[in-house]
Amino acid sequence: MRPVNARLDEHLPADHKLSVVYRVGAGLTGLLLVLFGILGLIDRIGFFDTGGDTVLTLNTNGALSVLSIGVGLLLCYGMVVGGTFASTLNIVLGLLFIASGFVNLALLDTSLNFLAFRIQNVLFSFVVGVMLMWFGMYGRVGSALPHDNPYWRARHPDRAAREQRARTAGRTF
Repeated sequence: MRPVNARLDEHLPADHKLSVVYRVGAGLTGLLLVLFGILGLIDRIGFFDTGGDTVLTLNTNGALSVLSIGVGLLLCYGMVVGGTFASTLNIVLGLLFIASGFVNLALLDTSLNFLAFRIQNVLFSFVVGVMLMWFGMYGRVGSALPHDNPYWRARHPDRAAREQRARTAGRTF
């Protein structure tokens, strides 16, 4: 075994078919979060109110609504940019959503629960985190990536070069 000197942030053309997956994941999740945040702000809920105000069956307050809009707009920006940026953004925000779920699970029913989380918010945070990570890692991480995948080529440069030379010489595998 020799160490692999590949980077996960290799250039991915914006029109590559994997970019569509990253864009869709970021865009749909971003729109959902923006919608949730706007509906929370429309209800004129107090900024740090920890009462039982709900929007789309999730507990909310002004701070959570503003945070949701900010993260949603960031995901929408990732959708516009696409490529590796959207993939990395999905992975990072997915990890943050999962971490937020654990932190807010620990803060339930305490005075430190300033985002007014309830158990349904924690579960939503876990689901969105896993979904974002799946969208971000799709076609980027795995043991059976196809050889035309840009991430496979970055991790196996010698083999990719041999296959490219063989293709240009007219041989197939």
